[in-house]
Amino acid sequence: MRELIKVSDKKALAAFVDFPHELYAGDVNYVPELFIAQRDLLTPGKHPFYEHSEIQLFLLYDGGKVIGRIAAINNTNHNKVYESKDGFFGFFDCINDAAAAKQLFEAAQEWLKERGLTKVLGPVNFSTNEVCGLLIEGFDGPPVAMMPYNAQYYLPLLEQMGFRKNVDLRAYRYTAGTYSDRSVKLMGRIEERLKRNDIILRKINMKKFKEECNAVREVYNKAWDKNLGFVPMTDKEFDYTANDLKMILDPEFCILAEQHGKIVGFALAIPDINQILIKIKRGRLFPTGLIKLLANKKKIDGIRILLLGVVDGYRKMGIEACLYGRIIKHFEAKKMKYAEASWTLDHNDLINKPIEDIGGKLYRKYRILEKAI
Repeated sequence: MRELIKVSDKKALAAFVDFPHELYAGDVNYVPELFIAQRDLLTPGKHPFYEHSEIQLFLLYDGGKVIGRIAAINNTNHNKVYESKDGFFGFFDCINDAAAAKQLFEAAQEWLKERGLTKVLGPVNFSTNEVCGLLIEGFDGPPVAMMPYNAQYYLPLLEQMGFRKNVDLRAYRYTAGTYSDRSVKLMGRIEERLKRNDIILRKINMKKFKEECNAVREVYNKAWDKNLGFVPMTDKEFDYTANDLKMILDPEFCILAEQHGKIVGFALAIPDINQILIKIKRGRLFPTGLIKLLANKKKIDGIRILLLGVVDGYRKMGIEACLYGRIIKHFEAKKMKYAEASWTLDHNDLINKPIEDIGGKLYRKYRILEKAI
């Protein structure tokens, strides 16, 4: 007997967070999310998203066992920015069963329709500022930090329900020692040219972390303003994310482009913490997970280039290539093995070309899907 419930208490929330551990048991590429982080993200009052928007979590049981989960998301800031009536789904996981997936989506869509929304997009875990996209190409390894993972049968399940492509997202992989000398030499000449325009590149000043973050936030919200689905972060949302990232941040991998004291672009790469998380059973830090996290942090030999943006008026000057180049140079100096640049929009040649020029190989694709409701 199958039963669909709305998550409304701590026990159900724990079941919601834990379900992927059961679903992907035995999958060597699955990386468990930290339980504490997921619990806080999905608890109203814990994350600033809930100050302007709302979600509803659903669980599907079969004979007392969870077989699926989904979140219906009403992102009111998104709809204000785009003057739209878009709903979102996220945190979708399900057994390979079309009827089960249909039951979950019908519940989520009904909740969205009750709020006057006319379209559903996803998977998006709150917004494109967080984890988003359905893995459709590149199932041959675990995801890197803060990137999604799912079974190959998800796309057919969604297409059977009428979902169609909205946009594809790209992930590029860079392997140590594969960049071309020509690209690096060219980067040096571009930096010299930028200096003549009083544009310099430097690493973040951790002693002034709050002030630096305030300046970067302005760039972030301006640089992505025309990207598909982007919604500017509120101050609290940005600070929440920045404080999370600060715990793993290496300042050598946070590069700022500055002119006359004004930040006009930046790039951020983070250690691939998933190398450790994949070994932490069910995402629990206690009793032994925290020891693994602390003991292995310095052994991480991969990064994810998470963010890169340049404000309008400073694009096509070569800043993007230099930001990537600086990160790759530090990557080489630290003798790391791989870097992933993700994600980029499929059609964003302004970003994709510099990645490819410096040696990045397209190796994974993700998809945002949509459907009228």
